[in-house]
Amino acid sequence: MIPREHKLKIGVSGIRGEVGEFLTPSLACGFAQAFGTYVGAGRVVLGRDTRASGEMIQHAVCCGLLASGCEVVQVGILPTPTIQVYVGAAGSRGGIAITASHNPPEYNALKLFNRHGLFLNHYERSELIDLYHQSDFEHADNARIRRIVSDVETPKRLHFERVLHFVDVERIRKRRFRVALDGVNGAGSLLSIEFLRDRLGCDLHPIAVDPSKPFPREAEPRADTLGELSALVRRERCDVGFGQDPDGDRLAIADETGRVIDNDDVLALVVDSVLRRLSGDVVVNLTTSSAIDDVASAHGRRVYRTPVGEANVVERMRAVKAVIGGEGSNGGIIFPAVQYCRDSYTGMAFILDLMASDGEPFSAMAGRLPRYWRLSGKMDFEHGRLGMLMQNIEEALLAPVIDRSDGLKLIWPDGWIHVRASNTEPVLRMAVEAKNEARLRQLHDRLRQFWG
Repeated sequence: MIPREHKLKIGVSGIRGEVGEFLTPSLACGFAQAFGTYVGAGRVVLGRDTRASGEMIQHAVCCGLLASGCEVVQVGILPTPTIQVYVGAAGSRGGIAITASHNPPEYNALKLFNRHGLFLNHYERSELIDLYHQSDFEHADNARIRRIVSDVETPKRLHFERVLHFVDVERIRKRRFRVALDGVNGAGSLLSIEFLRDRLGCDLHPIAVDPSKPFPREAEPRADTLGELSALVRRERCDVGFGQDPDGDRLAIADETGRVIDNDDVLALVVDSVLRRLSGDVVVNLTTSSAIDDVASAHGRRVYRTPVGEANVVERMRAVKAVIGGEGSNGGIIFPAVQYCRDSYTGMAFILDLMASDGEPFSAMAGRLPRYWRLSGKMDFEHGRLGMLMQNIEEALLAPVIDRSDGLKLIWPDGWIHVRASNTEPVLRMAVEAKNEARLRQLHDRLRQFWG
């Protein structure tokens, strides 16, 4: 008998799974009650993305929070970074975003934030999960049950104000950039229109910005999923095109020819822009391109690397007081002066400001970046065989530098391989980078042999 795939995962960002058999309303309610117990009685911010299951899960989470004695502040459908900014500014005990981010529409998740609007760290997650499994919840009696309130305007205002403080808004507005947008009918759809058209004065050409409709494409914004955006850029002769994921934390960009550039290059451009202004180091995950090291080195700055996962990057950024960081492989830009979180709005603002400042086409800016060749993918694997698989790869490929902090990363002077178990799906993710295409193919082919 073939073992049934278990599509529920508790990881660095919270609890996530396929809605129905795995992520159920009762589980969401229980986990929210555990979270409310853990953070303590007080205000907890609650928002969500546009998934069909979102309203159902929201009701369940509300019940759990109220049962633990919390007051629920509903902010409606908003991007995750907007929710995080508000959680940190509102004097709340914590926050929950109901979103599975880049995962398929049949998934949903609870992203959990502490009172600073940050993902729970390793110790906080462990304590919360222990509390949940022990079912040692607070059960508020009638006298301690609090209310549900709403605040849908303040989060947006706070987020916009923080982002726009760091760019020259008038310089951007004067350029009247023609901008294409693919909002994937997600949480940022309407907010992105206001941000780009009304605040930054762009001549905006949007698609997939109806939050009442399903996702029209695969949720993760990548070159192979953004064909409609590329076509729109060419058809409308836009200067740039932006593609978001359903909760607005990831960003992909198409240049004026419609070519979607590598997400690592997007992060590299933002890192370069920030290091022109601010003095400090950079933190990225292990899968992010070595182009970041070259950019940081040009500014005399250091790059620190962490396991994949926003919480891991943020924790190291705070420890070393980094001024910029992120996860290039997934289009995640983290600028702590706005908030310690992945934020597509910070990315869009910095890119437009860079274009307005340099006066060059986006393709020209991207073309000046250090050139690397990259491939990535994912594969199913049998549970229980991961350790042996990693050992076989390490012994066969004989790299001079080995990093085991997140799966296995093998590093040579002219390239590297990174293999790890996904934080969000029951798959194995692999990434390969090299200084030329021939070496890339060689490393990729050697890795592929382990899957037959």
